[in-house]
Amino acid sequence: FYDDDTMKKELSAMSVAVQGSGWGWLGYNTKTGKIECATRPNQDPLEATTGLVPLLGIDVWEHAYYVDYRNVRPDYVGAIWDVINWDTVEKRLIAAKK
Repeated sequence: FYDDDTMKKELSAMSVAVQGSGWGWLGYNTKTGKIECATRPNQDPLEATTGLVPLLGIDVWEHAYYVDYRNVRPDYVGAIWDVINWDTVEKRLIAAKK
């Protein structure tokens, strides 16, 4: 990614656009050495279906945001960036690169 803002915008847009239930993912591509955004429907696993090693997942099943965000997925996805533990994401990336 060019920068963090670009990554956040891309992953946010993709996560909001998931039809029905599913996940937005930030994953590491071991073949290219790049970090990529992806989505998966329902509970389809990221690594088994795309080969990407999961670094960060955004749960966009309705149960994740219905009460606090009144079923307004874009507001939920926009707020998620304020609570992500980036140290954990970094540790996952380091482990994926080994």
